[in-house]
Amino acid sequence: MTRDYGTARLRDIDSPAFRSLEVPESRSQKNMDNEENIVRMDKWLWAARLFKTRSLAADAIKGGKVKIDGNPVKPSREVKVGDVIQVQIEQLHKVVEVKTVVKNRVSPKQVPEVYTDLTPKEEYERIEFMHAYKAEWRDRGAGRPTKKERRMIEKMKDDM
Repeated sequence: MTRDYGTARLRDIDSPAFRSLEVPESRSQKNMDNEENIVRMDKWLWAARLFKTRSLAADAIKGGKVKIDGNPVKPSREVKVGDVIQVQIEQLHKVVEVKTVVKNRVSPKQVPEVYTDLTPKEEYERIEFMHAYKAEWRDRGAGRPTKKERRMIEKMKDDM
């Protein structure tokens, strides 16, 4: 059984009446132009090097540690240029403004091109203080500090 694929149809396509018909664009064709600017929140956080893996980024989002304008977001939320994102990474409360929407992970040298860090200087100082204060803490069973360690701890306390 042979099929006729419609040579008449091909002939009709070449007719001036057919050419004058305007075919409306489908929604998917309209969105194809914007697809390169659409990236999920979890993917952008990973690509911008705020998290080591995309799943860690998604877990942080689900845990409410990522917010835009004070409102928690979902991992599937689209990132737009100009968004101000608040991210809690361990004890650090980081605030970044999106400069570029990227799909692929960037190198550490390109990070300043992707986002602007708006985190207050005091936040970084607070983290440094916490790490310095933690230096005095000793593991159980480590024994007493040596004379050298004790002098270093006292010097650190005096500097603060």
